[in-house]
Amino acid sequence: MVAFSRFLGLTLLAGAAVGHPGSSDEGSMSYKQRRAFRTRARRSLNACSDTLHQDQTLKRAAVSRAELFQRHNKRGLTRRDTPTVLATDHSVQVDASVLENPESLDTALFQTETACIVMPEGEIGPFWVKGEHIRDDLIDDEAGVPVYLHAQFIDVNTCKPIPDLYWDVWNANSTGVYSGVQSSMNGNPSDAANLENAALRGIQKTDEDGIASFKTLFPGHYGGRCVHVHIVAHLNAELLPNNTLTGGSVPHIGQFFFDQGLVDEVEKVAPYKDNTAIVTTNAQDHVVNYETADSNSDPFFHYTLLGDTVEEGILAWITVGVDATLDHEAQCGAEVGEDGGKMCEITGNFGIPGGFGPPGGGFPPGGPGAPGRNILPRDEQ
Repeated sequence: MVAFSRFLGLTLLAGAAVGHPGSSDEGSMSYKQRRAFRTRARRSLNACSDTLHQDQTLKRAAVSRAELFQRHNKRGLTRRDTPTVLATDHSVQVDASVLENPESLDTALFQTETACIVMPEGEIGPFWVKGEHIRDDLIDDEAGVPVYLHAQFIDVNTCKPIPDLYWDVWNANSTGVYSGVQSSMNGNPSDAANLENAALRGIQKTDEDGIASFKTLFPGHYGGRCVHVHIVAHLNAELLPNNTLTGGSVPHIGQFFFDQGLVDEVEKVAPYKDNTAIVTTNAQDHVVNYETADSNSDPFFHYTLLGDTVEEGILAWITVGVDATLDHEAQCGAEVGEDGGKMCEITGNFGIPGGFGPPGGGFPPGGPGAPGRNILPRDEQ
């Protein structure tokens, strides 16, 4: 059998920080604590090699990704230190021979997998919205490049997939602004209507194989940060009648990234090309360097295009190792209640190491939160 570290490209994911103002140099964990967890978690997931292969856990994830690809493919038949991570090409090519034999898609494409060992504490950033709805299509009326995100969550202690984990995801829109918050750090600070906007935010529950997926849009950039996707993992949470969560634990907070080449291609097309914020590359990004330095961390999605161009869509996938015994404080930037959205009282610094400029873009005319636009309330989505 191929060694687990070769077959999976075993890596470490050191939580995720965000480029918004903060004061802590190390976040809520010391550097020594982070390094110790990396070593312990890497050993734990390495020890899972035989189990993950013998019980077909990884195979089932590959089949799931192949099915997702087939549903959305638009192609015809014609077609681990920081420097190492940044130089890695995470793209997966699809050629005619694969398309002619769709039953082989899972083997041909989706078993070249990256397993990420997460840090016990990541930086959540100031724009997590507490109380978002369970849903898998996050686009609403936003414009941009469609992305299908697919993840499998593995418990590093048991070597088993984690069912019934709620994957909470959010990212900025094409202009670099987050929905659901009203803040001087986020687009137009006078736009109170943005509190009622839920675009590019949502939660999904993992199945018996620890798998969940979303349809969303490729993130836009803003000053001081490279393109990224935020996640929070919830365990043992209660699903309320209004399709939101309460209670439970938070074993993981983090961020994922995309290859710079893919980002550059997306930035060439509308509406991303109209974003005038200064571009920060992966190599320049403090978070990427902080989370991958002196480690085997590779928190980047593998991906394949669903057509001949990025505009036709992207399938991106990743495997995440989680210590399900952990529970972290998730500081919300805003929350949704019976009376709609409101900003949270800030009690911490979001665990941000250092700081960068806030999102400086805005929603395009007629976009979410713009004057005159009818925003669909969360309870009607």
